[in-house]
Amino acid sequence: MNDEFELYDLKLVVTEIRGDCTCNMRVGDCVFMRGGKISLPENADFCVYALQAAIPLLPAKQRRNHPADWMETDAFVTCPDPACGLIMQIERVGTRVLKHDEVSVNQLERSSDREKKKR
Repeated sequence: MNDEFELYDLKLVVTEIRGDCTCNMRVGDCVFMRGGKISLPENADFCVYALQAAIPLLPAKQRRNHPADWMETDAFVTCPDPACGLIMQIERVGTRVLKHDEVSVNQLERSSDREKKKR
């Protein structure tokens, strides 16, 4: 069994600010998600409150879904501060291949092992 799988690399970018952002965010500010890690451009910061609104969606956006799944078509997230009005877009910016053993301490069950358990 092949233990490799593919994930999208993501960029979460501020596309619009409709209110008063007290965290001094600007259009174009961004964070990246590569594999299971989030990173910032050098000398940058990002509002943790805005980021926490997007984090639950990021693992699903990393994966290829059914074309009719809303995760394939919807990409905008709003900061939870109603006075801020910060809008972010989740962009897929590339792909990477990962191996199961590099991201999990659990052994990958092989199809031959599953067949033995059935007997």
